[in-house]
Amino acid sequence: MKKNSENINNQNQRMSDEEEHSRPNPGFRYYVLGIGLVAFITCAALMGVYYVLFHSERLSSVYSFLAGIFKPVFYGFVIAYLMTPILNWMERSVTAPFLKKTGRKWRTRGISVLLTAVLTLVVIFLIVYLFISQIIPSINDIIANISVYSANIQEFFNSSLEDYPEIAEQVANLYNFLYIRAEDSITSLLSNLSSILLTVFAGSLTVLNTLWNFILGFIFALYMISSKEMFVGQARKIIYCLFSEDTANQILADAKYTHKTYIGFIGGKVLDSFIIGCLCLFFTTILGTPYNGLVSLIVGVTNIIPFFGPFIGGIPCAILVFVVEPMHPLNMVYFGLLILLLQLFDGYVLGPRILGNSTGITGFWVIFSIIVFSGFFGVVGMVIGVPTFAVIFAAIRRAVNGRLRKKGLSTERKKYETMTSMQNGKFIESPEEKKEAKQVHHKLRDVFVNSFKSHHK
Repeated sequence: MKKNSENINNQNQRMSDEEEHSRPNPGFRYYVLGIGLVAFITCAALMGVYYVLFHSERLSSVYSFLAGIFKPVFYGFVIAYLMTPILNWMERSVTAPFLKKTGRKWRTRGISVLLTAVLTLVVIFLIVYLFISQIIPSINDIIANISVYSANIQEFFNSSLEDYPEIAEQVANLYNFLYIRAEDSITSLLSNLSSILLTVFAGSLTVLNTLWNFILGFIFALYMISSKEMFVGQARKIIYCLFSEDTANQILADAKYTHKTYIGFIGGKVLDSFIIGCLCLFFTTILGTPYNGLVSLIVGVTNIIPFFGPFIGGIPCAILVFVVEPMHPLNMVYFGLLILLLQLFDGYVLGPRILGNSTGITGFWVIFSIIVFSGFFGVVGMVIGVPTFAVIFAAIRRAVNGRLRKKGLSTERKKYETMTSMQNGKFIESPEEKKEAKQVHHKLRDVFVNSFKSHHK
């Protein structure tokens, strides 16, 4: 019996050994899986390049079709992202303290979402009302009186250039040429009125479609912000499922920094521009600037664009003020000084208090990002270019500093500014740099010593 049991055990051991040898190696299986995945990605990339080169029209039609379907979802994401800070403030400062006293704290989220939606709709209504009640009448009045403004400009140049007949003649010829071209353009527009009406009708359909997508997106956004913790938890769950712990932590840290940069810059810039627009409306009303509502709206909206915004909004508005009242050129001068003072106030007082250092990049990179992103995405690129480049710049800086730390090198920029070479991880400076640094050190030392001696005396 004992021998039979030993034989059975030996047979079972041999069978288990044979099964283990016949079972495929896990490392080899993952290796084959990796090769298959690389081959699939390569084939998909080649097919994508082929379709981009030879079937771009079909791809653009497919993209337009998919974009039309997902447009309400995209609007919903954008609206929810912009409404989230309002909801957080509403819960923290309004609804939670009030409902805590009444013992109904469980209703905080629902009431906060309702108040956020009402506040957002009120702001949108005020913007539309301002546009319809102030801006459209101003534009219609400018179009109706364009002949009067033209005559006033001609009279201004004639009176200003009385003593210079040759220059007056050249200016008159140029003005007549521009006036004839404008008249021909208006005539051609009137002759093509039927096609223009069709274009306007198609544009109105597009506006209605956009409005419908906005309504759907707004409803979608309300559902998103009401369950925002659930969506954030699901996103984190997926990230930790797909990546290692360190990589997932870094992704979440990058996402937090990106959110802070975007919401800090865009939200702060909108508030900053709203205040500048209100100040412009107040002072232009005091100065009696013509079409002050239209001018203030243009100045406030264009102020959202960093650096170039004041020029984009201020110069056309100054020209408009001059065209309306060419016989009073000081009005344009006063308006220009007002815009200059507002921008100085915005740049040195209001902007730093609201925005702070939300981007962390210098003025050079601000201008660079605006130029590059405006070339790719137009006006939208001018608005989002600065925070987008700030995020990219931070990622590059973190990668460079991490690589330097692995090599045991310093991450201080100042050390790389004065160095000429490096040996065994030590910075080698040029003799001129050392001499200049030593002179600065001696000067600073002399200043401190003299001040100490005078104070001691």
